[in-house]
Amino acid sequence: MTALLSFWPLFRQHVGRMGLALTLSVLTLAAGVALLWVSGWFLTAAALTTAAASFNLFGPSSLIRGLSLVRILSRYGERLVGHDATLRLLSALRGWLFARLFPRIPLPSRDLRHGDLVSRLTADVDTLDTVFLTAFGPILTALLIGTAMTAGLFVLLPAAAPIYATAIILALAGVPAVLILFSHRLGADLVEASAALRIAMLDRIDGHADLVAFGAVAAARQEFEAAARRLARARRRSARAGLAAAAAVQLLAGLALVGVLWCGIDALGRAEIGGPLLVGLLLAVLASFEATAMLVRSVAKFGAALAAAERVRAIAQMAPAINDPQRPVTLPGGTLAVNRVTFGFDPARPVLRDLSLTIAAGERVAIVGESGSGKSTLLALLLRLHDPQAGSIAMGGTDIRTVRQADLHARIALLSQSSPVFLGSVRDNLLIGRPEASDAELWSALEAARIADFIRSLPEGLDAFVGEAGRTLSVGQARRLCLARVLLSPAEILVFDEPTTGLDRTMEADFLADLAVAAKGRSVILATHAEIPAGACDRVLTLADGRLVPMSLAGG
Repeated sequence: MTALLSFWPLFRQHVGRMGLALTLSVLTLAAGVALLWVSGWFLTAAALTTAAASFNLFGPSSLIRGLSLVRILSRYGERLVGHDATLRLLSALRGWLFARLFPRIPLPSRDLRHGDLVSRLTADVDTLDTVFLTAFGPILTALLIGTAMTAGLFVLLPAAAPIYATAIILALAGVPAVLILFSHRLGADLVEASAALRIAMLDRIDGHADLVAFGAVAAARQEFEAAARRLARARRRSARAGLAAAAAVQLLAGLALVGVLWCGIDALGRAEIGGPLLVGLLLAVLASFEATAMLVRSVAKFGAALAAAERVRAIAQMAPAINDPQRPVTLPGGTLAVNRVTFGFDPARPVLRDLSLTIAAGERVAIVGESGSGKSTLLALLLRLHDPQAGSIAMGGTDIRTVRQADLHARIALLSQSSPVFLGSVRDNLLIGRPEASDAELWSALEAARIADFIRSLPEGLDAFVGEAGRTLSVGQARRLCLARVLLSPAEILVFDEPTTGLDRTMEADFLADLAVAAKGRSVILATHAEIPAGACDRVLTLADGRLVPMSLAGG
């Protein structure tokens, strides 16, 4: 519960819309209760009257039509306002979570697998954003309707009020309390089983080629089916708990109805109450328990919401792998120096050993080497995504561990092999590099990346929609758009990690040849497997056995 309550500041931002949704929900149920009450009274009174000519048909029938209309409109308004509040809350939740995750990238926990992270960022957040509609809203609505019905019985049929109050309290508090004791564990099992299935699915998709190559498809399928069976069992247990609770609520509703009927017949015999009013009260009692039925479904989901809140808060509160210094210093420009750096995710087997590298301002350096030799690791250290276990990295003579990460990242821009084209327009993608850039600066970056002519050929130009992951662009066009985004950055040092991944040899050579012109005046660090065209770089270094070795440009 503490984890769920920790999200209250986000819920509070939307308390007005949620309050309106709750009001409309109460109005809907109240109109339903009143509708059955009036209908029962009206039909019974019409049947029992001996003077049909003098019986007022128009007043009650008009009231029934009015209540029906109110119920329809309030139900529609409740759904409209409630879902609007939920979608706004979803946006706030995702923004809150990603704002806390960005400083923690790379995430420090090795136990947090990719599929589990995806599950927390999607399914768990979705569970949280619907907690108002599926839990808090129905709980408050049921309490208000139950209280109002008890007060009505106390006035019209006092003997039945304690019986109804006992039944409704048990339905609103007793049954949910028992269900919460079970549903918290069941909800956690359900969320964990769902995450395990997502992990299994993503692992099998990502590793499909290897599974086929090593003949492990059958074993992988069995593991996936085991995860699916676990999720099915968790859902069945949750469903059975919900059904048992719903049965208990229906039993309490029946007992409340029998109690009110018993007291009503006694009052009817003493002429303290009329037959039509008794029938109306009985139907109203049944209608009021509609709120408790909603409550049972809500409590069943409440356990999943508690588990989801704990999982989301756990990743949001992870200690960052890298922290800013308490007293940061100003980062000067100039020479970038790597001084005898040693680093490895397994300290016993470092991938970089006593490595040194000096890059002067404006110099272009290519680093080549086999896969796994540590090229990407070196670039990550330059960006201070990790800190070396020995040695230091300095810029202009200042250790990068003594400056703010934001200041460092303003000086060094990265284009990795997985740099994405984001859903949106060409302009949206470019402005990530420099949000305040003018159209003239955007076109200049596109010119430097040699994609300006293509963008001009599009009817919308800079506002052309590129689709999800840049699906409207070719692979080469997508890479050049990403290059333009990096060039738009004011960074003094441009770092490229396998920027030609996915390009054919001709496009690869063109891209690297253009890079020298596009990045003119800035330092360039290029990690690649590709053949380096003549004039693209000032130096080519080979990374092998954890160290850098000069390589002749002719052999590059």
